[in-house]
Amino acid sequence: MPDFLVIGAAKSGTTSLYHYLNQHPDVFMSPVKEPKFFALEGESPSFRGPGDGEADAVTTLEGYQALFAGASNESALGEASPLYLYLEKAVSRIKHHVPEAKFIAVLRNPIERAYSSFLHKVRDGRETTGDFAEALALEDERIREGWAYGWHYKRRGFYHEQLSRYYEAFGEERIRVYLYEDLKGDPRALLRDAYGFLGVDDAFAPNLSLKHNVSGVPKNRLVHSLLRGRNPVKTALKPLVPEGLRKKLLVDLQRRNLEKAPPIPPQTRRELVEEYREDVLKLQGLIGRDLSGWMR
Repeated sequence: MPDFLVIGAAKSGTTSLYHYLNQHPDVFMSPVKEPKFFALEGESPSFRGPGDGEADAVTTLEGYQALFAGASNESALGEASPLYLYLEKAVSRIKHHVPEAKFIAVLRNPIERAYSSFLHKVRDGRETTGDFAEALALEDERIREGWAYGWHYKRRGFYHEQLSRYYEAFGEERIRVYLYEDLKGDPRALLRDAYGFLGVDDAFAPNLSLKHNVSGVPKNRLVHSLLRGRNPVKTALKPLVPEGLRKKLLVDLQRRNLEKAPPIPPQTRRELVEEYREDVLKLQGLIGRDLSGWMR
């Protein structure tokens, strides 16, 4: 079982952090990046949004324990499931199964996070509208209809409410909170601190060159679909090209087919600033960071 968890937030660099932690010789990360076990233990979710049926999760204790069976001499075992920060029920399950766990959270401006999540769905051809404001207006209806948590664009951004549960259940000393700006601006400093927090050699220098989950909108949707889905060309190349090289090539090709997304409409941004203002002000006090830049 893990002794630390990266709990979120979604679209805040947790995939990159997972890979950077996984490079450390004294850290073992679950081979499944997002098992979601503590969020969905014992459940058989049947979400109803476009493409939701393709989502996977490890929902049995035996299956979850098996993820860490490959650990040998590593002193820190972990995984990264951003759903844990959002879902209240995850806290009690973590408390039950791994009561001594440590936690790492990376928080991103909730407005930018919501927009990034929306663009991710647009990029993958799952979002039914190309209008961010309309998607936000549809959110409550979609939630009532049983769409998966990835569609909770706005609701997932109330970090003070979510993080407070962990502070109350586990104590501040067991939780490290970083900002997305920290990860982007000085990832080595963040990782030195994170490694130290986990009790492993903080002098280790990971390879930061490979980017993960690069954002943007596809220039050519057909090319994007071919690169992301199954097709005869990818099947034919599979036995000929080593897996590591295949992944790098696909990531590079996908990145080349992306272009910068348009900015958030000013009126939508203003409305979200007011929606999040109270929670952000409380969050500043909780984590001791100046978040005034989030409210512009």
